[in-house]
Amino acid sequence: MTTKQRPSILVVDDTPANLSLMANLLSDQYQVKVAINGMRALELATAEPPDLILLDIMMPGMDGHEVCQLLKADPRTMLIPIIFLTAKISMEDEERGLLLGAVDFIHKPISPPIVLARIKTHLQVKSWQDFLQNQNAWLRAEVDRRLSEVNRLQESSILVMVSLAEFRDECTGNHIRRTQEYTRALAQQLACSTKLAKQLTVPQIELIAKSAPLHDIGKIAIPDHILLKPGKLTPEEFNVIKTHTMRGFEMLRTAGGYMGESGDFLTMAMEIAHCHHEKWDGSGYPNALAGEQIPLPARVMAVADVFDALTSSRPYKAAMPFDQAVAIITEGRGTHFDPQVVVAFSAIQKDFERIAGMWVDASQ
Repeated sequence: MTTKQRPSILVVDDTPANLSLMANLLSDQYQVKVAINGMRALELATAEPPDLILLDIMMPGMDGHEVCQLLKADPRTMLIPIIFLTAKISMEDEERGLLLGAVDFIHKPISPPIVLARIKTHLQVKSWQDFLQNQNAWLRAEVDRRLSEVNRLQESSILVMVSLAEFRDECTGNHIRRTQEYTRALAQQLACSTKLAKQLTVPQIELIAKSAPLHDIGKIAIPDHILLKPGKLTPEEFNVIKTHTMRGFEMLRTAGGYMGESGDFLTMAMEIAHCHHEKWDGSGYPNALAGEQIPLPARVMAVADVFDALTSSRPYKAAMPFDQAVAIITEGRGTHFDPQVVVAFSAIQKDFERIAGMWVDASQ
């Protein structure tokens, strides 16, 4: 076994004779460093952490208890096993040392076979602890890698579904991208409210924004002659259009069943697809939900969706001026829209204007 492979031991004692004795006893099997006081022990331990420390308790200035406490408080040295070398034999002394983090006590005068046996035992324990810690680190990295793969696959699936919806409804242009950013901005503003802060954590806001592009996925099931009609829809045709909310909900639920997925993302995507045309006063569709019966993400989506529809051009209408669209959203407070969401919208109108400018449709 080479010197570099041998475990390292730091011996701390204020008596030079004791340091010499321990160095002679251990040097055949271990790399040995010595410290004559507590301050020097801390310097050596932090500069190059040993595998184990043999620590005298009764030392002038900084005693062994204080050294142990400081070592256990430092992330660089907190996992090093410490064995106290002491002439103190009371139960109270041992109890205090163990509470401070020591793993064992060796009483003076020492018995060399006992010292060697105790050191060997605790180094074996540390070796297994290091192995488990390395395994845990590897497992954490592997879990993170797998989650990253799952997230990329999920995002790719979303992109495919969104692209299908855009392909079917080519007039919407950048509608999906704008509404995604509108919902994110609204949710971030709403999170400033004490009442909604617990519902709108940073991960929850990102989940809303991630789910938002699927709000109109159900339009894939609407016939072309209705979905792409350039003129005003008849009542019968509008009833068919309205089914896209239920169709989207069912599609996402079915997709979740195939993938074995029933987590937060699909739950939120289904809520948004199903309920983004519900109205605060209960006059919306498909289920005439009212007030807080409507899931919060869908209430946020409703404002984003309507605002974008108003400010976007279609074959059958021109884009409405920004100020006029703002007025319509504001007038819908408490009837079409959740009053809290409208208040948030009013506070970030400049953000909406910026987002609209970033994702301008080619036709506008």
